[in-house]
Amino acid sequence: MSELSLPTLGSFPNRLFRLYAGLALYGVGIALQIESRLGGSPWDVFHQGLSIHLGLSIGAWIILVGALVMLLWIPLKQRPGIGTVSNVVLLGLFADAAMWLAPAPEPLVARWAYLSLGVVATGAATGLYIGAGLGPGPRDGLMTGLNRLGLSIRSARTLIEVTVLAAGWSLGGVVGFGTVVFALAIGPLSQFFMPRTRPKG
Repeated sequence: MSELSLPTLGSFPNRLFRLYAGLALYGVGIALQIESRLGGSPWDVFHQGLSIHLGLSIGAWIILVGALVMLLWIPLKQRPGIGTVSNVVLLGLFADAAMWLAPAPEPLVARWAYLSLGVVATGAATGLYIGAGLGPGPRDGLMTGLNRLGLSIRSARTLIEVTVLAAGWSLGGVVGFGTVVFALAIGPLSQFFMPRTRPKG
């Protein structure tokens, strides 16, 4: 079985490349959605709200929240991989760097372009880093850990994302049409990119 799966995943250096390319692209996707000011993903609304209410950059909160979520893995008996640790350490840095490099647009058409590119980039990034097979992100692991306790994946994801979205909105994070676009598009986009970002043969 392992001999059949290795060619699909690719060599370890190839998998590392896809992991880090995926995390970098995910950071770009986060930055573009936030800079659009049209609403981001539930987790990024939460990170943005923490940044507004408590200070520190959005990227710093992505790192801190990721580390805290990993602590919840202990009672859930989840095991992190190199991809999990890399996600915690690097995703926030990539997001902050992209927000620093990408100017916040004023025309509405440019803001919509940012939102659209950000959501597509996040979908492609999900295909890359999950397809690398080096461990889920801390937030994904929380969902699968709750699934092991008896919640369905759908129920676990809904519970988590509604909770963080409500908390982020109460802290001043931007909830908007972009949040709805992300929620509707991220699943189909991830499914579209997963087989296309996995090496052939």
